[in-house]
Amino acid sequence: MTDIPEIAQAAPFPVEVTEGKTYMWCSCGRSARQPFCDGSHKDTAQVPVKYTAPATQKVFFCGCKQTGDVPLCDGTHSTL
Repeated sequence: MTDIPEIAQAAPFPVEVTEGKTYMWCSCGRSARQPFCDGSHKDTAQVPVKYTAPATQKVFFCGCKQTGDVPLCDGTHSTL
């Protein structure tokens, strides 16, 4: 098992979310449905992260999988 996530992309994924809806963010970087989980983490130590939208708005999900503000982008990708 690997505990190091793959970098899906070195930029955030902008997504329009709906208030109250739950999204499962891919933390392993392997999902073909980025930034969301498709179950590809099964051979890793990573698990998807549940995110419930507090409001209907555009958010930026982390694409590099290194954010300190899981699951949202905190700009860490700019230092990779």
